[in-house]
Parts: sequence; C-alpha cells; structure tokens
Amino acid sequence: MSSLSERSALLALRLITYLVVCTVGFIVFDIVIKGIGVVNWSFLTTNPQGAAGGIFPAIVGTLYLVFGAIVVALPLGMASAIYLTEYAKQGRLTNTIRLAIVTLAGVPSIVFGLFGLGLFVLFFGFGTSILSGSLTLACMVLPTIIVSSEEALRAVPLALRDASLALGATKWETIRKSVLPYAIPGMMTGSILGIGRAAGETAPILLTVAAFSLPQLPRSVYDQVMALPYHLYVLATQFPNQDEARPTAYGTALVLLLLVLGLNTGAIVLRSHFRRRNKW
Repeated sequence: MSSLSERSALLALRLITYLVVCTVGFIVFDIVIKGIGVVNWSFLTTNPQGAAGGIFPAIVGTLYLVFGAIVVALPLGMASAIYLTEYAKQGRLTNTIRLAIVTLAGVPSIVFGLFGLGLFVLFFGFGTSILSGSLTLACMVLPTIIVSSEEALRAVPLALRDASLALGATKWETIRKSVLPYAIPGMMTGSILGIGRAAGETAPILLTVAAFSLPQLPRSVYDQVMALPYHLYVLATQFPNQDEARPTAYGTALVLLLLVLGLNTGAIVLRSHFRRRNKW
C-alpha cells in the first residue's frame, strides 16, 4: 500500500514538474518566435519613436539600475548576514530580525515602490532619478541576499571555525580565511536571484525613476532613465493601436529576457569560479 502511495505521489510530482516546465517553455518559445524578427542592430542601437524605433536608452537605463542596486545591496546584504550569523547573540531579538527579513522578502514590489517614492523621492529629495530607483531596487532585493547568504554561512561546518580559532586566528581572520571562501558560492546564489528580480521589476521603477521616452541618455544619478520593463509595460497597455506596438513589445520582451539570462549566466560563472577555487 505504501509503495502504491509512493508511486502515486512521485507521478503527481512529475506531472506537476512537467506542467510547469512546459508552461514556461511555451511562454519563452512564444516570445522568441514573435520577437526574433524585430531584434536587429538598428532596434538595439536607436532611440524609440512612439510605438516603433529602438530601445537603446532602455537597455542602458536597465543596466544602470541593476548595477546601482547590486552595488548597494550586495555588500549590505552580505555584511548583514555575516553579522547575524557570526557576531549577533542568538536570541529573541535576532529571531525577530530574521522573521522581519523573511517577511520583507515576500512583500509585493509595488509596496517597495511606494516606500521608495515616499523616502527617496520625496523625503530625501532625490526626485525621480537613477539614485532613487537603484536604492528602491536595492531595498527590494536586500532580504533575498541576506537570507541566502545566512544559509550559505550556516552550511560551513563549525569545525572549520573551531580549528581556525584554536590556531590563534582572530574572529575576523577566521571568517575571512576559513568561512567566506566556502560560503561565497552559496552567497552568490542570492545575488543571482536579486539580479534577475531587479532587472525585471516594473512597479518600483514606475514610481521612482522610469520614463517612457527621453531625448538623451542620463548624465548623472539625478536624471530620469528609461528601462526595459517599463517600456514593455507602456507598449503593452498604453497604445490604442496594439497591432503597431505589439512587434516592438515582443522584441523588447526578448531583449529583456536575454539581458536577464546574460546577467544570471555571468553570476553563475563567477560563482562556479569561486567554487572551483575553494573545494572542500
């Protein structure tokens, strides 16, 4: 009887997995088929002209925002994880902080957008700018980086720490030379997820930085910027003649998909490099 239940559960899980993979595969296939004919050198290097034209400013803007978010969130997230795991006294307060971080990881992105609008755009006076958008995206991906970094640090055996301390190393030397080399690959996993989420979100940048069309590229962090997710959103919802906007929308979606894939691939390669350097 148990064997029959186990086979039934395995079959159900397999069918669910196949269903998810096929659904995602169909979506990607549809975007590739309908967008590949639009993407060319002119499309990638020219400015938009209404529902037509290119998406070069949106590509540049997306890279600016992702880079700004990672520059802020990555060191803060890893440093917070190191403190909570290695230095903080474990107790009710620490557990409450961890619960708050996990809760923030599940907050809808539009809430982070409203937070960024109120804090960075209005309170600090940064206005709708790259700085406001990058800081908002950094706040959004920070919980994911902290949680994954903590898990990676806890996965390092306690014996490595004890051996290093027994040999006379300080706490920081132990963390830097005995813990981090083995935890970095796992910590990079959270960064990969953060990169993908930051590059593809529309709601936070909608309220803090994004513009549909700009005459020139941004010159400072206080300028507005175009971004692929917002450009795609406007093409899909704001043009009355959808037949004219649809090809550009599919091309933009394909470029955004390839951009996220490229960023994730680069992060995976970097993670693999650290993993090869520090084998157990």
